Amino acid sequence: MAAAASSLGEQIREELTCSICLELFTRPKVLPCQHTFCQDCLEVHARKEGMSECPNCRQKVTLPSQGVAGLPDNSMAASMCERLKRQATLSTGEQPKSGKKCSIHPSEEVKLYCKQCQIPACEICLEETHDDHRTTTIKKAAQERISTVQALINEGRNILDGYHRFIRGLEETEKTLKKKKQETDNGIIQAYYQMVQKLAEKKDHLLSESELDHEKNLEKIQNGRDGVSADVNELSAACDQAEQELQQEQVEFVGQKTTLPEVVGKYRGKAAPTPVQTQSAVFQPTDNAVPVLGHMKAGGIGHHQGNQKQEKQKPDKVTFGGRGSGNGQFKDPVGVAVSEEGEIFVADRGNQRIQVFTLQGTFVRQFQTIFILPKWQIMNPTDVALDGAGNPWVLGWTDSADFAVKYDKHGKACIKINIQKMGSRGVAVDTRRNHILITQTTGDEETLQGEVQVYRSNGTLVRTVCQQQGMTEPFAITVDREGNILVSDRHNDCVYTYNEYGQFLRQLGKFRYNSYTRRAEPGNLRGPRGICTDREGSIIVADTGSRCVKIYKTGTFLKVIAEDIQQPWAVAMATQGPLVVTDGLTDTVTVFHKL
Repeated sequence: MAAAASSLGEQIREELTCSICLELFTRPKVLPCQHTFCQDCLEVHARKEGMSECPNCRQKVTLPSQGVAGLPDNSMAASMCERLKRQATLSTGEQPKSGKKCSIHPSEEVKLYCKQCQIPACEICLEETHDDHRTTTIKKAAQERISTVQALINEGRNILDGYHRFIRGLEETEKTLKKKKQETDNGIIQAYYQMVQKLAEKKDHLLSESELDHEKNLEKIQNGRDGVSADVNELSAACDQAEQELQQEQVEFVGQKTTLPEVVGKYRGKAAPTPVQTQSAVFQPTDNAVPVLGHMKAGGIGHHQGNQKQEKQKPDKVTFGGRGSGNGQFKDPVGVAVSEEGEIFVADRGNQRIQVFTLQGTFVRQFQTIFILPKWQIMNPTDVALDGAGNPWVLGWTDSADFAVKYDKHGKACIKINIQKMGSRGVAVDTRRNHILITQTTGDEETLQGEVQVYRSNGTLVRTVCQQQGMTEPFAITVDREGNILVSDRHNDCVYTYNEYGQFLRQLGKFRYNSYTRRAEPGNLRGPRGICTDREGSIIVADTGSRCVKIYKTGTFLKVIAEDIQQPWAVAMATQGPLVVTDGLTDTVTVFHKL
């Protein structure tokens, strides 16, 4: 009899076991096919496999809008499972866990839930406060609450999916915009170079017309000269003969017959030569001296440059760059030069390349400082200068040696000069003689001496100059309009000026102490680096130690022209007027359109 009871109990337990988790039902839910499963098991199954059929009989199942939580409860199965669990607890001698105690009546257990007040309550609370309120069991209230929360979770997940789709759309839009911007920038740059080419062709055509017009005028003048040369020769000969006869004795003079009367008579009645009519061609520039490159369109509305009554004022300065290896980013922008066309060449030492920009800071192109003369090498550029044709001369170093390399405008190496390995140094081009000037330091720490080596464009050393006045650590170098050589000396905190043959002229920026104010003079320099000159012959110096750029004229300090540079390194002045300054601390380049 006991064995039969035990067998019956096992059968009942088997009937009350979920076929998914193989445990007694927890919150059992009934499918339309009348098979019962735990709610949590059905939810897991629905997430993994999709709830389109019963896990047991494979009958089609359509879930309500609330999902698994909306399926009907199997209350009888839940009750029987609870009784089996209590019986198992009693049979093992374990005490059932006590429920949660009431916060108002600590000795009472909370067993019911007041639907009207939406709070759990003990039996005393029900009698005192919730006597006529609708109540339910804590378990059923929890199940209802779980169903509601689960529905909200599902709704929240659906909303999150919408937001995620929105964010993914933004990312795709951002990629598209970036691609479109690059295409737009490339179009602007291409249009610019096409316009420059057309202007160059027009310039050549106009110069050819001017030359042709000049040749026609010269031809008229030569024809006029040829037309009277025979007459001039005849008259001149007759006059010369008569003057010779005047020098003879009177008897001989009286007896001679001269041709002068006949020649003079011949030309006495002849009309004087008419002036040659010439007319030189005059160039008349168009009203629009600078052609309109184009216009931008935003939202279908064209914003035309140059045709508005109130043009947007250009910024006083433009800063671009930042540390990195992408186009337009730098790692130590240590050298800079500006071409006649307004292109900025930046020696990007850390990225081993030269980058080219417009005066508005737009990236144009870049090339690696590579040469194959005779073998493939890549160098770290320290300075850059442009020759008369606008080709960059780049100074740099490798692990084995230092070099000065001439590249064409597209970055192809043309000429290489091997120089003594000395570390940081500067390069300049004397465009009048097409000479390449390079600074260097010789000697040891106690006998340092700075000098400048002058090379021909083919790499032949011409001479070594500027070995006077104690220059010890030359850094940057430039050549002014007169051919004078200017060199910054970081060690001596000054700038040395020499004539074209290397003879010392003057020194500027050297420390001077004002005994009246007991302060250093404002024109003093502290670790100067970059140096250049402008069209008026003024000298512009990157005063790195003072974090500013200073300007001098004929050896006299004038003013500070850029104070918001953290570490001014290299400077260059464009033909159009803007000053370009590199910042070695922030890895940026700033173009000052107004000083």
